Amino acid sequence: QVQLVESGGGLVQAGGSLRLSCAASGYTFRHYAMGWFRQAPGKERDIVAAINWSGGSTYYADSVKGRFTISRDNAKNTMYLQMNSLKPEDTAVYYCAADVGSSVVVVTPGPYDYWGQGTQVTVSS
Repeated sequence: QVQLVESGGGLVQAGGSLRLSCAASGYTFRHYAMGWFRQAPGKERDIVAAINWSGGSTYYADSVKGRFTISRDNAKNTMYLQMNSLKPEDTAVYYCAADVGSSVVVVTPGPYDYWGQGTQVTVSS
């Protein structure tokens, strides 16, 4: 069974930073596309950032460009989201996801096969 586990969420003041991690087990990162999504109460689950299998191609939502950085370490089976200059509107549950059928960047939630349980990020004013 594929497992994805997020960590690193918490409460931070506006302007602060957090680094989220997604640890994977049960499969290899080598040829899986990965992504970070977030969902606030009453809202759709939206793309935050995505990365291809090699880490050489990335995508960022307009709302986080210049502030967030996605990366992956396939040797450690771990994906990261470095979040800087956090804003209250970044408050959401953040989910990592894996698409085992794609080795390129995927920016919509539908194609993703596996999801973590989510980690709460709360940014106070």
